[in-house]
Amino acid sequence: MRELEIGTRVHIRVPASSANLGPGFDTLGIALSLYDDIEAEVISEGLELTIEGEGADVLPRTEKHLVIRAINLGLSEAGVSAPGLKVHCVNRIPQSRGLGSSASAAVGGIAIAQALSGGVLTTEQMVHLSATFEGHPDNSSASVLGDVVVSWTESQDGETVYKAVTVPAHPAIKATAIVPATHASTSEVRKVLPASIPHVDARFNVARAALLTHAIQHDPSLLFEATKDRLHQGYRAKALPVTTDWVERMRGKGLAAFVSGAGPTALALHTDDFPAELQEAALAEGHRVFDLEIAAGVEVV
Repeated sequence: MRELEIGTRVHIRVPASSANLGPGFDTLGIALSLYDDIEAEVISEGLELTIEGEGADVLPRTEKHLVIRAINLGLSEAGVSAPGLKVHCVNRIPQSRGLGSSASAAVGGIAIAQALSGGVLTTEQMVHLSATFEGHPDNSSASVLGDVVVSWTESQDGETVYKAVTVPAHPAIKATAIVPATHASTSEVRKVLPASIPHVDARFNVARAALLTHAIQHDPSLLFEATKDRLHQGYRAKALPVTTDWVERMRGKGLAAFVSGAGPTALALHTDDFPAELQEAALAEGHRVFDLEIAAGVEVV
């Protein structure tokens, strides 16, 4: 295994993401223009990890940190090793809010390994390795590839392989995120989902998810209808009352709004300016509001 040269430095920027987009549960994702930055340098020994921004007061400064775990996995897959690492994380993506903070950390670590190794890993490997940390590739694939993604899994020799492709978004589409102060646990929110759903609801979601891939690429006027869902959001409504309220308020204004991932963020896709009265109301209630663009994937800067 090749050992990296001491003093080698890299700096990557990784975007936030939103998953599901209404009907595309665990399948559709979108990269958003809110970024974490990670800098890494190969040192002679040990680990020096510093963090600023979101989560800086609670995240571990050890090998257990998701970025470090992802770096180590990526280096191993690339066939290289580092005698030691100095890593600095600048977190801007809100933690546990449904904007892919953990997926971005995983992608950031894999991208650091990719850059340190000189580009040994393929894009397909980056998609797969990043998704292994969460068990579903919608958020992480969006942060790797950028734009809108369709993701899925395949079984190869008894192993699960994570895959994704991009869907180029219409240039007029923008996003606005309403981010409550409360956290949401993906695993806890998943517990309220039923083991099965009616066939008619499955058919409804298949139609809307298919329509959404067309609306995003070619006809944003269809986004409102295309983001309707019967698979997960209704079941999660009681667990996410603030999120559900904001999805309904935005949809009441004709916006294509939905729960972002497992919440509590509510996200809207739109082409016109976001209504000022909604933004003012959200801020008055203590929520954060992010006006975002659809972003490119992780990059070396």
